[in-house]
Amino acid sequence: MEAETAPAPHVLVVDDEPIILRLILVNLRLEGFDAVGCSSGEDALRQAADRTPDVVVLDVVLPGIDGFEVCRRLRLAPETADVPVVMVTAQAQDEDRERGYALGVFEYVTKPFEPPALIRIVRAALESRAR
Repeated sequence: MEAETAPAPHVLVVDDEPIILRLILVNLRLEGFDAVGCSSGEDALRQAADRTPDVVVLDVVLPGIDGFEVCRRLRLAPETADVPVVMVTAQAQDEDRERGYALGVFEYVTKPFEPPALIRIVRAALESRAR
């Protein structure tokens, strides 16, 4: 009898820049994650409600509702209240970081970023949730 393998961690990636979205998705998938993407805050909330992610990688600047509001709403929903959120954004001002951390963001990564570093942060976010 074969040992059952755990399902790949489900990562929701939200970025309105197609090149960045694809870069993150490809790197996560190469590392064995079940990564899905979308390009708006509204779509992110719908996808998170349909299938609770293990981690959310979230841009701040999005069409419609921004990443801060997406994070706030994720924290309000019981199903996603404890899902780690990694902000990946060009919004690098101290007040942006403080706002993110006040919303419970696991880590705040500024663009441009190194994909291997982002993968390490996503893994650390998963481990923090497992504790």
